[in-house]
Amino acid sequence: MRKASKEALFFFAKNTLEDMADKQDIFEVEGEVLEVLPNMMFRVMVKSGPEDLVGRMLLCTLAGKMRMYRIRVLLGDMIKAEVSKYDMSRGRITFRVK
Repeated sequence: MRKASKEALFFFAKNTLEDMADKQDIFEVEGEVLEVLPNMMFRVMVKSGPEDLVGRMLLCTLAGKMRMYRIRVLLGDMIKAEVSKYDMSRGRITFRVK
C-alpha cells in the first residue's frame, strides 16, 4: 500500500476547511409550499428562520438527494430549505416535514 503524500493530506485538509466555511453562508428555514411551478420549482412562504426571511416568498428547487430518491413535494407541504446569504430570494428544498 502506498502512503499518502504530504501534498495530498494538505489538499484534503484545505478542502475540508473550505467546505466548513461554505456551511456558514447558508441559512436553514422552514416553510410551506404555496405554488408548484414547472421544472420542479416551488414558491415557498417562510414560516421560521432568520428574522429577515420570515414571511418572505422564496423560489425553491429540490435538492439532489430528494430528486434521486424521488421524494414528492406537493402543494401545502411543510419543508425545510437552505438559503444562501448571497441570494435570499432562492432556496434549495432539503427535507419534507411529515
